[in-house]
Amino acid sequence: MTTSLICASHSPLLYCYAKQPKDWDLMQQAYKDRAEAVKAFDPELVIAFGSDHFNGFFLKLMPAFCIGIEATAAADIGGFAGKLNVPSETAIEVINYLRQNDIDPASSSDMTIDHAFSQTIHTMCGDLNSKPVIPIFINCITEPYVPFRRSRLMGETIGKFVKITKKRVLLLASGGMSHHPTRYYPEINDGPEEVTAWQKSGGEDAQSLTQKEWIHRLEVMHHEGAEMIAQGERTAKDMRLNKEADRRFIETLTNFELTDFDTWNQQELIKEAGIGSMELHTWIAASAAHKAAGGNKPKLDFYSVAPEIGIAAGIVHGD
Repeated sequence: MTTSLICASHSPLLYCYAKQPKDWDLMQQAYKDRAEAVKAFDPELVIAFGSDHFNGFFLKLMPAFCIGIEATAAADIGGFAGKLNVPSETAIEVINYLRQNDIDPASSSDMTIDHAFSQTIHTMCGDLNSKPVIPIFINCITEPYVPFRRSRLMGETIGKFVKITKKRVLLLASGGMSHHPTRYYPEINDGPEEVTAWQKSGGEDAQSLTQKEWIHRLEVMHHEGAEMIAQGERTAKDMRLNKEADRRFIETLTNFELTDFDTWNQQELIKEAGIGSMELHTWIAASAAHKAAGGNKPKLDFYSVAPEIGIAAGIVHGD
């Protein structure tokens, strides 16, 4: 058994920026290098940790964790639509193993994922279905948040499962680093009535946007946002891009001091580094799994504050 770890940022603006980030070539090379490493590693299973942006999970039923037994990616901006190749029997084994070891994930036989999964899976694996992928959702976008400790413990337990599979497993985390995309995904009750109704009901409320309208809204607003950034109307400060907060996270992660995250104040982190910093739950979970499975300390491949794509972008890997 061998594990490989990749934690990588995602952003719809990677595909619709109006001004190229200063470190664009270095960023693209870092993504390419990781994709080539995945090809060389040739994983027999990918366990993907991701979040959601009100495309598959809504306040009417928002689990802390959910594991897809089958899953399909929505056609949201920055995402890649299509059906994942989920090994359903193995996904069920993971669910059962977690529950037998005091972690209680929800399960979905028809999970809808968005760019928070599909962008990184596509980038690292080449497409959505060439590799068996088990998607593990963590609520990272709305209160009440999952404590970092719970994501760490879930990851550790998955690592113990992986250790007994005797397979090459890629542990893939998607999200972060600092950013605050509330322009597109407003905090509950802060957006227009029809947007709030969508966030709460996913289209079931009569006042809600439809899925088509929601996806169209995101397409239009991200192109508008890209132009606003290029014109200086939205700044790194507006987006809470925070090099110091990110460096503190990277240092803790790459030192494998994962239990330190248990005491981090999430509300303070959001104030410093935006609501998008909650997506770092996925990095914590994947890194904890890698450590529990016997993997080596992660290494930083790339980091840059990149307001042109709305995020501080980071890539970390571990062998």
